[in-house]
Order: sequence, then structure tokens, then C-alpha cells
Amino acid sequence: MDEKLTSYTKFSGCGAKLGPALLDKALCGLKQPEYANLISDFSTSDDAGIYKVSDEIALVQTVDFFPPIVDDPYIFGQITAANALSDVYAMGGKPVTALSMVCFPKDKAPIETLRKMMEGGLSKLIEAETALVGGHSIEDEELKFGFSITGTVHPDKVLYNNTPGKNEKLILTKPLGTGIINTALRGGIASKQSIEAFIDSMRTLNKTAAELLSGYNVSSCTDVTGFGLIGHACEMTARGSIGMKIYSDRLELLPDVKEYAQMGLIPAGTYRNRDYRQKFVKNHEEINRTVMDLLFDPQTSGGLLFTVDENQADEICRKMKGRGVAAHIIGETTPTEGIEIIG
Repeated sequence: MDEKLTSYTKFSGCGAKLGPALLDKALCGLKQPEYANLISDFSTSDDAGIYKVSDEIALVQTVDFFPPIVDDPYIFGQITAANALSDVYAMGGKPVTALSMVCFPKDKAPIETLRKMMEGGLSKLIEAETALVGGHSIEDEELKFGFSITGTVHPDKVLYNNTPGKNEKLILTKPLGTGIINTALRGGIASKQSIEAFIDSMRTLNKTAAELLSGYNVSSCTDVTGFGLIGHACEMTARGSIGMKIYSDRLELLPDVKEYAQMGLIPAGTYRNRDYRQKFVKNHEEINRTVMDLLFDPQTSGGLLFTVDENQADEICRKMKGRGVAAHIIGETTPTEGIEIIG
């Protein structure tokens, strides 16, 4: 490409989310009035807010933006859109409209860079059949880009992230390792194969996977993003009545991720995630450090993580793989609290 985004952004930060411990501290004790039609808000740690507007329709609302994690502005735009859309899919909804958000260093970056980001984002919104209706931009020293997405869902068909049931399988629809590959990329040692797989994974919509969940007994769903696989699994088991076993040898990884992890190419977000959530892993002291790094690796535009009736798990994985979704069973629910890593 002609222009590289790293010329206009503080690339070292990688747009990492605030750690879960800091967010919990900031939000603890915040309360608002009880709105009769409000189904899900910030207090539930779900992927999006849900507001009922009729007996048949509820709004699904979410927002996400971050600095570039790749050099190509068109691809970066695609990734930001796919990432923002994912929260609506995770709640069982269909995205319908989008607003763009831009922080732009106009004295450092040519306007063509913004144009290419918008083109990339719009390409994914079109794929998702989601209308871009407007947006907001400000001048900033650091380039950031993203979208606010509004979707719809039937109020009785919302998928929550903390309602897993008994005798269910845990399924993930994308491989892990985007945070580690991003660290290797910034270090200049990521292989061409790993970079290509990393980009393809992040800009792939969770649309097909979400559509295929309909008709199955899916009790809970989330998307794996900045808190890592274990962080999101902890949110799924937060109510305490159901735990999980996760089989580390069944995890699908992006190319070269394990090797990079063994080399110590670990993003800062991994340490924040592990410090806060490690105590919820019952046998964490027995698990290899590299495996733990993979489990806590912060993802960008990760896959859907959901629980489904054990008798339907193989069938839904076959259907998803037949449609190009890399779905695989990585664990199961348990009747005891906490998370256990096997393998």
C-alpha cells in the first residue's frame, strides 16, 4: 500500500482495552433508575445493551473503536467493522445500522488514509447488510477508528453471556492468537503465513456462525475479545451455579502462535487478564505457562464462544464447518463452580 498507518499512530499501545480489574473498579456501585423496557445494561457484563421497544423487537446497541493494529488502512477498516458487529451477533441479534467514529491526526495523515479506512469498514457493513447512517469525527494526535452498531432481536430470543446450562458443550468459532501475532508483527518477526491468517480471522464476520445458532438449544453466547478466552469464560460462569472444563489440546491456534508465545511475545493485556482472572481457574498452578498465556491472550474480532446441548454439538459444528466457520468443541459445562483446564 502507499501509506502505512504506523506512521500516524502510537502503535505500541495496540489499542488494548482497559483491564477487567480497572473497569470493575470504575463501574462498581454505579446505578441508574430501573427502566421497564431495559433488558440488559452495563451492569450485566453482556456484549451489548438490549432495550425492548415492542413485544416483537428489542434494540441491540454496542460501540467499539481502537488504534490501528495493521498497516493497511482498508484492512484496518474491515477489522474495526467486523469487531463492532460481533457484539450484536453474540447477543443473537441482526445488525441494521452503524455510526462511524474517527479520531484523526489531520496534520500527520493524508485524508486518503481516512478514505481507505472508511471504504474498508463500509465493505464489511455491506456484507453484514448494515446501513452506515452517519458518524462523528474529532482531531486527535493518535488515529483511532470504529463503529457504533445498532441491531434488532426478538426480546425472547436474546442470547446472554452468563446463562450456560447443564450437560452442554462449549464451542469456539475462530482460532486464538491475534494478540500474540500482533506482538510478533510489531517486533518484525511474524511470518507471512501467520500475518495472513491473523488478518483473515479478524476481518471475517461472525454473521454465518450467528445465523446457524438459530434452531439449536444454545443457552449462552459471547464473543472472545480483549479479556481473552478465560476472561470471557469467567463471565459465562459468573452466576456460580455452572462451571466449565476447557481442553487446552483442543484449542485451534493461528499459525506460529505457540512458538511466538514460547519466545515470550506476549502482549501486556495478557498479564492484566491473568492477574485478574487466574484465581477463577481452579488448577492454574498445574498448567504450563505458555498454555496460560494462550488462554489469556487478548483477541481482536475473535470468534463466538457458546454453549449448546451436548447432543447437538457435533451437528452444529459440522454445519458451521460446511459454511466455512472454524467451529470446534473446546470444553463442556460442569455442575461445580469455577474453570478447570484439562490437557
